[in-house]
Order: sequence, then structure tokens, then C-alpha cells
Amino acid sequence: MNSSDKSLEKRARALYHEAVQHLDPATAGRLRAARRTALQAATGHAATHHRARVLLPVGALAAMALAALMIWQPTPKPPANGATPAMATAAETDNELPPGAENGDPGLYQNLDFYSWLAANQNNGQQRKN
Repeated sequence: MNSSDKSLEKRARALYHEAVQHLDPATAGRLRAARRTALQAATGHAATHHRARVLLPVGALAAMALAALMIWQPTPKPPANGATPAMATAAETDNELPPGAENGDPGLYQNLDFYSWLAANQNNGQQRKN
């Protein structure tokens, strides 16, 4: 700092101290109230900023945990009756209706052997015509 800046600072401090001594009590009270309000707002803002700093890593950890749970899935356990999963799956698919069977006509699924025979014979008939 050069000498002109120092002298300006000293003059400003002297004027400030002189003005403070001549304040009336009502103005001084309003200034103190404004100061308290400003300090409370600043500490409230700091608390909000602190919460944001804490919630960001917590949210990131929660997202990573969710991703890990979605990626990692435990291996299926074998059935208790001793059958292999392939055998159980084959037995289950023989008894199951095709997807969407709940919405379709149940009469279509009664004679599936007939429909497979019909499809096979239609293919043979088309080949004979050519």
C-alpha cells in the first residue's frame, strides 16, 4: 500500500468512528437488528450449503448401490426334488400355454397336434404343386 492509500484509510476510519459516536439510539437499534438478521441469514445459507455437500456423496453412493444390486444377481438354487433345472424347465414348458394365451380363445389350444399336422401338410402340398 502506498502512502495515499494509508492516509485515505486513516481518514475513513476517523470519519466512521466519529459518525458512530453521534448515532441516535433508534438508528443504532435498527442497525443492530439488521446486522443480526444478516448474520442469521448467512448461517442459514451455510447450513443449506453444508446439507448439499453431504447429500451429494450420499446420493452417489445410493446410486452405485442400486446399480450393483441390479447387475449382481444371485445364482438360482437347484430344485429340492433333485431334478436338474433343464429337466424342470422342459416339464414346465410342456404344460404351459404359449404367451398371451390368457387373452386368446381357449378352443385354439385344445388341438395343437392337429394344427402342427395341418401346417406340415400345407408345406408338403405347396411343394408338390411346384
